[in-house]
Amino acid sequence: MNQIFKTPQDSEVILTELMLPSYSNFSGNIHGGFILSLMDQTAFASASKFSGQYCVTASVNRVDFLNPIEVGELVTMKARVNYVGNTSMVVGIRVESQNIQTGEIKHCNSSYFSMVAKDKEGKNVKVPGLIISDETELRRFLRSIKHIKMRNERKIEFSEENFILKDYKKVLEDYNVKIEI
Repeated sequence: MNQIFKTPQDSEVILTELMLPSYSNFSGNIHGGFILSLMDQTAFASASKFSGQYCVTASVNRVDFLNPIEVGELVTMKARVNYVGNTSMVVGIRVESQNIQTGEIKHCNSSYFSMVAKDKEGKNVKVPGLIISDETELRRFLRSIKHIKMRNERKIEFSEENFILKDYKKVLEDYNVKIEI
């Protein structure tokens, strides 16, 4: 069976939504949880479009809220697949808000969602390969490789069977913590 390859553009999804008062938190800005939900939907759409399968969220890499989003602004989420494994994909998402009256655009956050393609029985299914055609796409792919490698190393280092407390006590002296073990 021949391997299928697709470009990041084949996964591109752009979602724009008006921010309503019902989406706001107590400070009057849009609730971060609402934005995370939209990001998850956008990642799902991008990964599913790329793979031709329904996808589930396996993990979310760090989300930093850089600028608040206000009621009445348009929020645009731009997503595309940056990396593919065997059954998984990393979808990069950029979130921007736009003030309708002034036209000002703010970068609100960026994040990376790891998505896994599933068949009708819920089993993991192989995803197409990724065609990389410029330096930005290559940088994004390599960044994902590095992140996955570091995550796996951290998981091993801090696993119950590998963790040795005495190796870390000196490190913790510089932190606002009191160890009573």
